[in-house]
Amino acid sequence: MSAPVLPPSDAAIARAADTLRAGGLVAMPTETVYGLAANAADGDAVARLYAAKERPSFNPLIAHVASVDMAQAQGVFSDRALALVEAFWPGPLTLVVDAAPDCAVSDLARAGLPSVALRLPNHPVAQRLLAAFDGPLVAPSANPSGQISPTRAEHVAADMGDRVDLILDGGACTAGLESTIIDARSERPALLRPGSLDPAEIERVWPGLVRPELDPDAPQSPGQLLRHYAPNARLRLNVTAPEPGEALLGFGLGDATLNLSQTGDLAEAAANLFGMLRQLDQAHDRIAIAPIPAHGLGEAINDRITRAAKTA
Repeated sequence: MSAPVLPPSDAAIARAADTLRAGGLVAMPTETVYGLAANAADGDAVARLYAAKERPSFNPLIAHVASVDMAQAQGVFSDRALALVEAFWPGPLTLVVDAAPDCAVSDLARAGLPSVALRLPNHPVAQRLLAAFDGPLVAPSANPSGQISPTRAEHVAADMGDRVDLILDGGACTAGLESTIIDARSERPALLRPGSLDPAEIERVWPGLVRPELDPDAPQSPGQLLRHYAPNARLRLNVTAPEPGEALLGFGLGDATLNLSQTGDLAEAAANLFGMLRQLDQAHDRIAIAPIPAHGLGEAINDRITRAAKTA
């Protein structure tokens, strides 16, 4: 039986919060992608979430919070980390910090790590649900692990409708790429996953951003698995001329099956990426993707399509 898809009325928010308190799973919109929310403190609910997504349990989850105070109850923030909080929260930035002594986020959600990943989302529906629940919610993307992330409620219903209890429909996500993840535990910030926040913005607040070598077999944050965000179709990257039978996902001027941004706007391309990949995947078994500039949000877009193109 497919989960109900509800507009975010006060009654629906209250129903969703009660569902989460009872150990259920709720799909909620954020500004980045739709998240599959569960009570971060309930190990059984987190285990159900891992099972619903078919996600490896060694892959840690982001805990979403309703306020900075709630975040500081879960993690230990340095002055530098708090400067990022002040600059970018609420918003598409996740910070990995040391877990606080009384951190409520379950060991399973943290994959047994001494750290915790925290984010305060900038979406009114997510904020209302977090406030109503009054506790941290883990909320990875609401899709089977490794597949294309959802940016609309109908994507969640199609992919996960029989695995969740309720879907809150907050319309299309505005950013369209997952959050940028920064390890904020050291003297210099480390980019664990590029995302909707341009790394150059981090540099303006906390200079010295590093890009560490990451081990996909021992991820320190979400989004580090080698194959991720993957459609069923075979992908070919940096294509200027598609082969016969290939659909072309374009960028900038030129003919294409679908175009991420005809004006070459990287923010528009990021917002369109997952939705257009999903459209092409439903109709084609081969997809060519035009070159995407590697600067700014292009770094995150290229990260996603590179992971999507990896063979299993």
